[in-house]
Amino acid sequence: MDDDEYFTIKKSERAEIKIKGSKFLGFALPVSSETDAKNYILSHSKKYFDATHNCYAYIVGFVAQQIVRFNDDGEPSGSAGKPILSVIQGNNLTNVLVVITRYFGGVKLGKGGLVRAYSECTRQVLNNCNIERCYLLQQLRLKFDYPFTGAVMRAISQFDAKVIGAKYGNYTELQLQSRKKFIDELTQILIHETSGKIEITLSEN
Repeated sequence: MDDDEYFTIKKSERAEIKIKGSKFLGFALPVSSETDAKNYILSHSKKYFDATHNCYAYIVGFVAQQIVRFNDDGEPSGSAGKPILSVIQGNNLTNVLVVITRYFGGVKLGKGGLVRAYSECTRQVLNNCNIERCYLLQQLRLKFDYPFTGAVMRAISQFDAKVIGAKYGNYTELQLQSRKKFIDELTQILIHETSGKIEITLSEN
């Protein structure tokens, strides 16, 4: 997997399993920030206030800035939140929240049984999800003499970069969106094609 590549889910899904009378409801949804995750967990806990437990795990962000959280919500330590998290990590996902709601059925499952139950419910709800490959993007602002426009556009097309803004005059000004993986190479080609007569400003997407 490339450094600028990641996998996430496209939309919310749910699943349900029953083990020895206990009902486990699994909910998976895409989240773009920790605030999104916390807000959903809060609203979910209010909606399923009558549940025995609302356990969860989520991963948000990328590499060094990645945020990872999990919670057992009263289940024995390590028996719920961490197994949920392990399945999310095993699918190499980020920007994903999974909440498993349990209604106790009268028979204790033991720690090993809980680990298996929460893991299985998480696997089932993620199996129901449409997982998509995404890329980290970066924006570039370019400014160069108008006669270089054709050469610059040809260079851009080699990297499948997307022009999201343009202004033409004595100078051409472009705003691009490109995969981070290609930024250095694209920049070098742009400098070469314009004989260095180009202003390139990078900004995060």
